[in-house]
Amino acid sequence: MTASVADETPDPSALNTRSEKLRPIIESHKADVAALQDTRWSGVNSAESIVSDQERCALSPTNDPVEPGNAAEDIPDPPGHELSPQLEGVVETTAANPGAAFTPEVLQRLAELKKKDRATFEVLRRQLKDAGCRVTALDQAIDEERGYVGGRGPSHADILIELAHAAELFHAPDSTGFADIDINGHRETWSIRSKGFRRWLARRFFEATQGAPSSDALQSALNVLEAKAHFDSPERAVHVRVGGLGDRLYLDLCDEHWRAVEIDATGWRVIDNPPVRFRRAAGMQALPMPVPGGSVETLRSFLNLRTDTDFVLAVAWILACLRNLGPYPVLVLSGEQGSAKSTFSTILRALLDPNTAPLRALPREDRDLFIAASNGHVLAFDNVSGLQTWISDTLCRLATGGGFAVRQLYTDQDEVLFDATRPVILNGIEDIVTRPDLADRAVFLMLEPIPDESRRPEAELWAAFEIERPRILGALLDAVIEGLKRLSETHLPKLPRMADFALWATACETAVWPPGTFWSAYCGNSDEAVDRVIDADPIAAAVRAFMMARTVWTGTASVLLDDLEDMAGQRIAKSKTWPNSPRALAGGLRRAATFLRKVGIECRFDREGRRRTRMIHITATPSLAAPEQPGVQPSAPSASSASIMKSNPTKGFTAPSPRTVANDADGRGENRDATVRVNLLKSKDADDADGVDASHPSQSAQEKTRTAGRWSARL
Repeated sequence: MTASVADETPDPSALNTRSEKLRPIIESHKADVAALQDTRWSGVNSAESIVSDQERCALSPTNDPVEPGNAAEDIPDPPGHELSPQLEGVVETTAANPGAAFTPEVLQRLAELKKKDRATFEVLRRQLKDAGCRVTALDQAIDEERGYVGGRGPSHADILIELAHAAELFHAPDSTGFADIDINGHRETWSIRSKGFRRWLARRFFEATQGAPSSDALQSALNVLEAKAHFDSPERAVHVRVGGLGDRLYLDLCDEHWRAVEIDATGWRVIDNPPVRFRRAAGMQALPMPVPGGSVETLRSFLNLRTDTDFVLAVAWILACLRNLGPYPVLVLSGEQGSAKSTFSTILRALLDPNTAPLRALPREDRDLFIAASNGHVLAFDNVSGLQTWISDTLCRLATGGGFAVRQLYTDQDEVLFDATRPVILNGIEDIVTRPDLADRAVFLMLEPIPDESRRPEAELWAAFEIERPRILGALLDAVIEGLKRLSETHLPKLPRMADFALWATACETAVWPPGTFWSAYCGNSDEAVDRVIDADPIAAAVRAFMMARTVWTGTASVLLDDLEDMAGQRIAKSKTWPNSPRALAGGLRRAATFLRKVGIECRFDREGRRRTRMIHITATPSLAAPEQPGVQPSAPSASSASIMKSNPTKGFTAPSPRTVANDADGRGENRDATVRVNLLKSKDADDADGVDASHPSQSAQEKTRTAGRWSARL
């Protein structure tokens, strides 16, 4: 019953009226507590100092009994206190008239006396009781005179709601309630459901009542405050570490004073109360106070990078992290054991978003990944051995912006939404990024192994880095200023997949390097990523090797799968990564089409004919295919020459014969067209059984001749 009542949304006007009534009540509570703590006088302390008539007879030196009517007269009055005129003689009047103490004037004076001098009030209350007054009814009347509803004091929930008026409530775009509270002269922002706000509210309650609120009262008060934040308060965006407002950027230092760095086109400065709101999550640590006059090149000595080009890309990624808007490329670090991959990742995070747990293992599900993204600005995952399909797709959404929804606990219809765009660091020994969609969003850095004579103790490395960290951060902020100045007028010859990142890095580079330095480094890194991913993808590697001997191929996925299997060999065709159906081949080819296009191979999917048969058209640029001499058909290699033919380094595929068309049966070799096309003469049942496209042509409808590892057909 309590939970259902607490969940109801109260009327705002009624809450305000109730709050006005509760203010004097809380002040009265404070005065009562002060009176109980400060009053100490000659053996009389509250009701414990009142003794019964029998005890007074035993204590009397003459052993004479004490008359009940004169008991109150023997209790000494508190020193230095005089009763008000309305209370003078109230004991004698009550002895004759039991209702004399219930008159409005007397009740008002009794309430004031109870508030100002609790000890004197208790003495007078005992005298009225001995005079025949019903003190239980008198206590209730006094409480009603003091404004307590029903003769009782205010509930804990009401006191908590009244105390929370010192906080400024608002709600985020996702309807989460927040509160701005003043702590020692600075503003802090906490979620209403967070432990930080609960602790602040409990402390305020203890200061007001010298007691602890009940759990039910605290929960009820939080429900009301959350409703007020949602319906009666403005909406504000809440950021983690990096925020923006207009043409200004803000970097949360996460120090005890909740200061932030404000950055605009004119410079950067440290301010006390930034206009944007930042949220503090568990584990977040403070950034150093930035110092001007440093150099970005100082960072080079702490990063184990192979070339200057890699350092340019690393700094460009750092500058992207200092911006409040994505997309953010995924930074992929690879190298053998002992190449300082973990140290590299930790240094970058300490420079941007320090945390008590800077490196973590990959999560087991999407929900955990987005929760981590909601509580930190930079995510760093250490010692990654491989990426499953689902985690690769989730990292793509996290790099360019995406969300995740899950059903809220104990509900049937409500959902919890996670929406974030975050920079991500992955490090591992192997080539962990093998899917083209993630590789197109990544920056790859290869770390060289460190010789034993060049190693440094970790304590020495971090001590030197902590000395230089404020100046490095200041130099990076100077580059951000240049980016804010030049971003609107920055243009590139062509826009890559991560266009916003490329434009921002190009706008910032003139503060550190000559113009064009980043674009040259980024294009080279993208080309290396294409070769790396094609080599890791068995379908893309097979198609590239297959098209080296031809310029055009047209057919179904079934025919292409057979041709690729014949060329690849049984070892590759029986591996787990090889597609086991034409449908899987078509899907893998679509996924690799982007990177194959960058190496000169165009893949197109169409439907042709009256049966709308699915066809695949593969076209290679002449520079990729082997050169041919007009009018001369190359002969098939002999056994000895075939054994020494150069192997393709990609996936162990052997380069096929440079012949692109099959010889006719009579050996005339009249067909010199480089196009290979398969005529389809088959039933619709065969097309449907394929699932994606047609299978091999029917043997009864055509004459088949197997040459050069493919089928050619003639009506």
